[in-house]
Amino acid sequence: MSPAGPEWPRLRVLQALWALLVVLLAPWRLWAIKNTQECTWQVVLNNFETVGKKDASDRFVDQEPLYTVDKVFSLLVDAPIDPDETYLGFPYYLKINYSCKGESSEALVRKGHLTGLKPVVLVTFQSPVNFHRWKIEQLQIQMEAAPFRSRERCNAEEVCLMSWYTPMPIKNGSVVMRVDVSSNGLGPFIPNKRFQVNINGFLERQRDTTLQFTVGNELFNLIPRYFVNVPSRPLWYTVDQTPVFILGGIPEEKAILLTDTNFKDFFLVELSIDSCWVGSFYCPQTSFTATIFDAIATESTLFIRQNQLVYYFTGTYTTLHESNRGSERWVRVLANECIKKLCPVHFHSNGSEYVMALTTGKHEGYVHFGTITDGRVSFELLPRQRSVCNGILVVNCSITWAVFIAGDYNLLLLVEIEDPSTRKYFQVVSYDLVSDYLVVLYTIPEFIPDARGLEFLMILGTESYTNFPMVPKGMSYNPYNNLLFIWGNFLLQGYNSENFIYLADFPKELSIKYLVNSFYGDTAIVTETEEIWYLLEGSYQVYKLFPSKGWEVHVSLQMMQQSSLYAPNETMVTLFYEDNKLYQLVYLIDNQQGRLVKRLVPVEQLLMYQQISNDYLLERQGSHLTLSFTNFCPFTVMRLRDLPNPQIYTRQERYRAQPPRVLEPWGFHSENSLAVYQGLVYYLLWLHSKYDKPYADPVHDPTWRWWKNKKQDQDYYFYLASNWRSAGSVHVDMASYEKIYDLKAENELPERIFLDKGTSYRFSVFLTAREPEPVHGASFQVQSQVGLAVVLADPGCIEAVVKEKVLVNRNSVLFWVTLSDKRFCFDQGISGHHLMKTSMLVKVVGSSGHCFQNTHQGPRMQGNLVVPVLIGCPPGKRLAFDITYTLEYNRLQNKRYFDCVHVDPEMPCFLFRDVFYPFFLIQDLVTGDSGSFQGSYVLKVVGGGPTLDTIKEYSEEDIYRFNSPLDKTDSLIWTTRNTTTTEDSAFNILSHNSLGIEWLCLENSPCHDTIPHSIFASEFFFKVLVSNRGVDKSTYCDYQLTFLLHIHGLPLSARRAFLILMVSASLFVGLVILYIISCLLSPYVVKVCNVLCWKINNIIAWESYTYSTASDTRAFSNTSGTKSGESSGGISRVFSKVAEENKTDTKETLRKKSIS
Repeated sequence: MSPAGPEWPRLRVLQALWALLVVLLAPWRLWAIKNTQECTWQVVLNNFETVGKKDASDRFVDQEPLYTVDKVFSLLVDAPIDPDETYLGFPYYLKINYSCKGESSEALVRKGHLTGLKPVVLVTFQSPVNFHRWKIEQLQIQMEAAPFRSRERCNAEEVCLMSWYTPMPIKNGSVVMRVDVSSNGLGPFIPNKRFQVNINGFLERQRDTTLQFTVGNELFNLIPRYFVNVPSRPLWYTVDQTPVFILGGIPEEKAILLTDTNFKDFFLVELSIDSCWVGSFYCPQTSFTATIFDAIATESTLFIRQNQLVYYFTGTYTTLHESNRGSERWVRVLANECIKKLCPVHFHSNGSEYVMALTTGKHEGYVHFGTITDGRVSFELLPRQRSVCNGILVVNCSITWAVFIAGDYNLLLLVEIEDPSTRKYFQVVSYDLVSDYLVVLYTIPEFIPDARGLEFLMILGTESYTNFPMVPKGMSYNPYNNLLFIWGNFLLQGYNSENFIYLADFPKELSIKYLVNSFYGDTAIVTETEEIWYLLEGSYQVYKLFPSKGWEVHVSLQMMQQSSLYAPNETMVTLFYEDNKLYQLVYLIDNQQGRLVKRLVPVEQLLMYQQISNDYLLERQGSHLTLSFTNFCPFTVMRLRDLPNPQIYTRQERYRAQPPRVLEPWGFHSENSLAVYQGLVYYLLWLHSKYDKPYADPVHDPTWRWWKNKKQDQDYYFYLASNWRSAGSVHVDMASYEKIYDLKAENELPERIFLDKGTSYRFSVFLTAREPEPVHGASFQVQSQVGLAVVLADPGCIEAVVKEKVLVNRNSVLFWVTLSDKRFCFDQGISGHHLMKTSMLVKVVGSSGHCFQNTHQGPRMQGNLVVPVLIGCPPGKRLAFDITYTLEYNRLQNKRYFDCVHVDPEMPCFLFRDVFYPFFLIQDLVTGDSGSFQGSYVLKVVGGGPTLDTIKEYSEEDIYRFNSPLDKTDSLIWTTRNTTTTEDSAFNILSHNSLGIEWLCLENSPCHDTIPHSIFASEFFFKVLVSNRGVDKSTYCDYQLTFLLHIHGLPLSARRAFLILMVSASLFVGLVILYIISCLLSPYVVKVCNVLCWKINNIIAWESYTYSTASDTRAFSNTSGTKSGESSGGISRVFSKVAEENKTDTKETLRKKSIS
């Protein structure tokens, strides 16, 4: 491809064009030079080890949080943080600089810092594909960058090299991040810039910390033969979900171009595939090659086709799969099939991505439909019962292209039919994947229609045809506007797949190679001869961008500016859209050096150059020529007004985080303060992820719990920081970490809007007409020159009302546009799930391709506004149990409230005997609104147990028995005095005005006869499901809330209670009888005990006396006999006396007994 078109034979035209360019561009260039410098932001990734190093950059490979940050937080002993929490950090930082043309970047950054410049970074996380695993949300975090001095040595005392840093956050379920860098309004003017920062799951870190590709080996030499004179090829991927793009088509090499930055940089990788080419009688191969023909990238899996073989490779994405599900090698699929082509599916649906493989040979007429869910790949052969050829009753056919329409769950097939009696012809066939039904939608004419000078022609079957045969090659479908293109050496477009319009501006002598769709109203066309054409939605005119006069002028200007993006010898590699702008990947050869560059295709400038060059007039006035041209734009000014606050429609949740304040004179941060910044941002997003809990907080804000116990000491922390006494020289301002609910609208329509049931989006368009001629009344002149049209993709589902107000004194018209949902095109669904895609086109009549607005970033097209619309339950809405008001209202109605003995503030208890009045909240996580749920709902007990550890799920049959008023098995857990039930009378319908719930726990229910585990009353945990599906007609949202309800004071069964009563009574009577007996027998028992004690004492005394007497006898054995005799006589007398006393006591005892 050459940047230069054919030379123009007339020098006068060339001179006129140059003069025209001078007139056109001089005021704009003077304004730009006077007011702005050509400055741009620069962003790279740094890990913890490379922070502060010059020219250091890293790839986004690591996905696990870092625990080293917590060590820094342990130093903040007197700061508003929770010392019991474990603070983690993200593995990467964003390093931010800026540069201006012709100036030193290092000096500019220092100057910007000294003048107060601080970059503001907005990170947008792309919502995941698999909404069954991850929550669908539109999440953003806005961070202010922190200045950091480089580690490099220099002679300056304070600073030599510096940069700004912010944490690069990661969110589970998201591998595609969009980083927008802007200025805080101080310092030099630097235009906003967007960067793609995606996780590359096809790189792995080796033991020596180097990175290596898992899909193959990196090649470092871009040989010219890989690109020079090689045809361009399409770039296929899942829109908005793909972190890594791949591009094949390198001749005779099993290599691909791989990028994780949308080709800002890239790698040439030789794939490690076996290249086992097998030819057979059912899969004939005339030649074999190593070239990768088809390459498709999805969220986590890459697909390639080499000859008839198909391979896939799943990357390592722990943020998606929560485990390492990456492939160890390329996996060959459909091994016994002959695959002739892979067809992409650009949009995901139902939590999965898709790819289609067209077969030839033994399975001609079938499609292998591939499904990718969480990195797992499976293929299904469609149609299931019979081939397409048999289904449309033909003998021989071949599927040329396939398109999957996820909203209808069917395939559109471009089928080539060979009829022996006639020529080949093509049909568009629809296949329903649910009913396995085939039907022919449209038969493509055999020859190209004769448009007879018209821009377009409606194909009705009555038009005349040329002798050029129609050769269809493919199809392209836009799910937002239902626009289907059939392309080949022609271009057909239709909105219902049955009626088509032939676009006659595209020459029949050319053949389209592929289409590139922005899905926002712009379509680029690449032909087999590498020409580029452009089509704008709402217009039937096809514009030639390259080669063209406008391209010639543009390239000439770029060469004059010595742009590095253009060269005399260049070859286009691919063409793709990014952020609604068209980009080329081009191989340039300049001074015998080849390189690949990504450059913008300035569509607006090319159309503007081309329009003016075709419509100019040279008139002689006196001795000189005057150049004049016609402006076909019907207005001079177009503004959008009265735009509502965007968040309620865009569903963007945004957090704001600022770096901690450092106690350093120059304001530079240290490695520790940056680590604190990491931990704070991580904790902020962690609070966001944990906020989706069933019990609503008293304050509807995820950050409320963070600071609720620290707000009272805010002045104290500020005092420490003001006196430079904060621990670690870091001050954490609690007000710097918050959720933003009041974003204001910019002067443009949002990127997309979400509509719930019956909601509306309203704005106004202000147009100033272009110099009317005084023919009729003034009001008629303005109205006749300016008109506004609104085109709806699905008028049966949405409606638009346009009202106009003519401002005669300003030669302007104000149009009020109201877009509303019609309330019956979508069933109830979970928040963010299964949304219906549609769109609205706001078009100023006669403006397509003619109206442009000059901005500091170049001209921008005006008069054609496309807004994608998603109908259904918007993301960010949820149902929550209003525990605060429930407790208050139950206490008021029941005149009491008894909590459990062991109080749990997160889960208060409710008494079984009290009537239970539940209340719920509808919380909008985007706007911060929180209000009482006024709709109807069905409450079911779906699980339960006496303790948290014994909770079990109930089966569908049990759920019916435990909750249905029709149950006859005595299994009801609860009942209500409300009489409203579902249509089948199976369940009760409740609302905020219900009469409350009475707990029953009948005989066959799981909570019946619950045995207490302590001396306190029985407890039971009910797992409750609340849903408004089928009973609430006010919203598209299927609110489903599952929460635990703690009930105490459950009664025992009658049998167990009677048994306990009998046992208790028996014990009581027994104790009474025992008491009476003890009272009657106590005197006798006392006497017996006394006698027993006396006898024991006597025995002890006798033994003691005997022992002492024997000792004395042995001591005095040698004394005289007289003394001995006296002693013996004395002892005998003592014994006789004791015996007499015992005898007397015995007689007295017997006498008393006889008396009694």
